[in-house]
Amino acid sequence: MLEQQTKKVVVIGGGITGLTTAYYLQQEIREKKLPIEVKLVEATHRLGGKVQTFKKDGYVIEKGPDSCLSSKSEVSRLAGKLGMEEALVRNRKGTSFVIAGGELYPIPGGSIVGIPTQIAPFITTSLFSLSGKMRAAADFILPRSQEREDQSLGRFFRRRMGDEVVDHLIEPLLTGIFAGDIDQLSLMSTFPQLYELEQKHRSLIAGIKKSGQDPDTKEGNFITFTGGLQSLIDAMEERLDPNTVHKGMKVTNIEKEADNDYTITFTNGEKLEADCVIVTTPHHVLQSMFPSYPFLSFLKDMPATSVATVAMGFSQQAVKKDIAGTEFLVSRNSDYSLTAGTWTHKKWPHTAPEGKALLRCYLGKSGDETIVDLSDDHIEQIVLDDLSKIMDIEGQPDFTIVTRYKNSMPQYTVGHLERIQDMHHDAEARLPGIFIAGSSYDGLSIPDCIGQGEKAVSKVLNYLK
Repeated sequence: MLEQQTKKVVVIGGGITGLTTAYYLQQEIREKKLPIEVKLVEATHRLGGKVQTFKKDGYVIEKGPDSCLSSKSEVSRLAGKLGMEEALVRNRKGTSFVIAGGELYPIPGGSIVGIPTQIAPFITTSLFSLSGKMRAAADFILPRSQEREDQSLGRFFRRRMGDEVVDHLIEPLLTGIFAGDIDQLSLMSTFPQLYELEQKHRSLIAGIKKSGQDPDTKEGNFITFTGGLQSLIDAMEERLDPNTVHKGMKVTNIEKEADNDYTITFTNGEKLEADCVIVTTPHHVLQSMFPSYPFLSFLKDMPATSVATVAMGFSQQAVKKDIAGTEFLVSRNSDYSLTAGTWTHKKWPHTAPEGKALLRCYLGKSGDETIVDLSDDHIEQIVLDDLSKIMDIEGQPDFTIVTRYKNSMPQYTVGHLERIQDMHHDAEARLPGIFIAGSSYDGLSIPDCIGQGEKAVSKVLNYLK
């Protein structure tokens, strides 16, 4: 009997999607004793992409995303595979605020994506005017949307809830998630379930209530790891086979050969042959690897915004006005540079030593990205000035960590879902053995990226069969 030839799979991009793909693929290879060899190539000298945890003097500081929605199972499932269940921790629940017109208001209880699901908190809040509340209540009588194609989040929410609720609450919440312009972002690529609820129940508020979603559960809605999200990255990297990971290897071109194999060329001139390639890079990088394929040219025009996170440590005694809350959002009509902030030591008590306060703020959004390019000292002063409007802080922080992510937040503009579906279809037809996954395509969050990795593994194994 002839020995079965080993197939070579190359995963390009060592962010959360690529790393998850390589990890799950090797798990399948070991369990089923498959004749497949996996290589993971990453252009930088570390894995994890935007996931990066920094530890200092007892602080656990996230430079990128700080947590994941607990309602999505991908992270918990992966933690179980890695034996990390005991390291999972939920956030401590607390009051969330929104700054509108320069004032700090508690977000009304029972809000889901800013949509009120409880009458009393909505009626009694001073965040909205009487006319704003009445306009939002019109959701109960407005007809279903007649739109059958994609529409912007702004158009959808303004039609259902009115401008005031959108501007003061929904838009700040969505800016915190997507760092984009809600009047450009796609409803069907971000919240298709809300469109479906409206179509089924007519009223968006009634649809959410009937769906059984409960925003006021006793447990927190987010999870992370006591050692930070970086610990998830480290655990996967440690479990990969030796010689799997190749860092500092930037791909310049991927060429399809006559027999449907691929030649990958790197900046240093090295070449790698592969039977199958999973590309998990940002969209503009993907397009540059396949310059001769017009079906990918739309990716050149796909926007992405730049953001920055700013972490500051203080003695709790330095915070003279202690606000009983865990986080705040900022509406566009407020004179603030920040888009949001978290009292991290309250939301995640494990992240700061006793007697210390850890604050984490966010800068950068569509139309206001130049702030990200300012110097660290300038950004620190801007953040301190904004924080001084909210709470009285005495003196300078013990430390400030500024982290910039240039063009890192892909924008799912109207029509994104259809464009990405066409891309996957064309790739299957014209580039068999090439699979595309990552935050630019089918979901931004860590669970979404892990899920794309899981699906990519299934597609690869099916293809190589």
